[in-house]
Amino acid sequence: MFEIAKQRLSDVFKHIDVEEEVITRLSVPKRSIKASIPVRMDDGSLRIFTGYRVQYDDTRGPTKGGIRYHPRVNEDEVTSLSFWMTVKCAVAGLPFGGAKGGITVNPKELSQLEIERLSRGYIRAFADVIGETRDIPAPDMYTNATIMGWMADEYSIISRQQVPGIITGKPVHLNGSEGRTQATGQGALFCLNEYARRQGWDINNTTVAVQGFGNAGYHFARLAQQEGYRVIAVSDSSGGILTPSGLNIDDVKQYKDQTSELQAVYCDGSDCKVIEHEKLTNEELLELEIDVLVLAAMENQVTQENVDNIQAHTILEIANGPVSPQADEVLYAKNIQIIPDVLANAGGVTVSYFEWVQNRAGFYWEADEIRAKLAKIMQRESNIIYDLAIRYETSLRTAAYIHGIERLAGAINQRGNCKFFKKN
Repeated sequence: MFEIAKQRLSDVFKHIDVEEEVITRLSVPKRSIKASIPVRMDDGSLRIFTGYRVQYDDTRGPTKGGIRYHPRVNEDEVTSLSFWMTVKCAVAGLPFGGAKGGITVNPKELSQLEIERLSRGYIRAFADVIGETRDIPAPDMYTNATIMGWMADEYSIISRQQVPGIITGKPVHLNGSEGRTQATGQGALFCLNEYARRQGWDINNTTVAVQGFGNAGYHFARLAQQEGYRVIAVSDSSGGILTPSGLNIDDVKQYKDQTSELQAVYCDGSDCKVIEHEKLTNEELLELEIDVLVLAAMENQVTQENVDNIQAHTILEIANGPVSPQADEVLYAKNIQIIPDVLANAGGVTVSYFEWVQNRAGFYWEADEIRAKLAKIMQRESNIIYDLAIRYETSLRTAAYIHGIERLAGAINQRGNCKFFKKN
């Protein structure tokens, strides 16, 4: 997976010249740590879980990246994600490098108390290599604000001081930021809105399908519906639902929270009634004939095997790496534009940056101010990338990487390179 992630750079170097040292520096992570995390289970038994933290590059600032809990977590995946975070932070213009962490675990098999012990154990295992000016974790897949709160608390116990800036994505009452929960979905919508404006779309006649009805996918769908997009299909790991006239996203979420089932419903208070809809598999949702396909689930959802069946006009990547490089080439040839992950899902890390700034300053902003600051950054960087794609006659993904790599190359070169030292 890491080698696939690095393939994204090959197109970039066709358009811009960078020093060989930049390529060398970005070809390997700075630090990769693997640790055993012992956890006492509710039945008294002891289990050992494997945790990872990869700090890819810190040229532009302390590293930043989430922690995910998933059975498929491994060193290769975490390294790939830390690489993408490095590019993403540069794309957004944030003073961070990239990192990522994870634990190989199925959190659905653990009780809340076991998850708390595991989360605190992760911090004990990696406390020596993180810090608010060194490496700042955040939530990712199957982690949330509550888990971040436990982690921040554990770090304060270890360090014997309150260090709220050590973790972002915390609950608001534990020095978290307003707007962080919906930040990834909100940021993606800002990117899509700018693209729609430039393309002259009528938003009210734009159909959307969302694969992945987790935190980011739900908030994107909810906010997109509020702005007038017609969200006709959503899916989770169990499958999807389709209503051509449009789903009521808040009602779907309320029903799922109550029953753990995904159904098209109409709710009157707490009373929800199932309305007519079609059941879909995740594969069928990907192949719908729609305007915008939103990928908010897992990596490698669109590959060589199914790319020929994609009928959406535009793809919005909220998940990390949901389209393989091989599928990328096919979609570009078919004139299906992809708003890439390193831009589209940068809203989460951007509001995490705001949280970090607020924690360190001890001064907190209101939700409207957070939203305005996020909109400014996402709209600015989106338009820079959309203009670069026109200038270089390339895909939006390659344009985004050009933008990020130029910033990274500038920082690496300004610390001194071979040409500089040969002059002396």
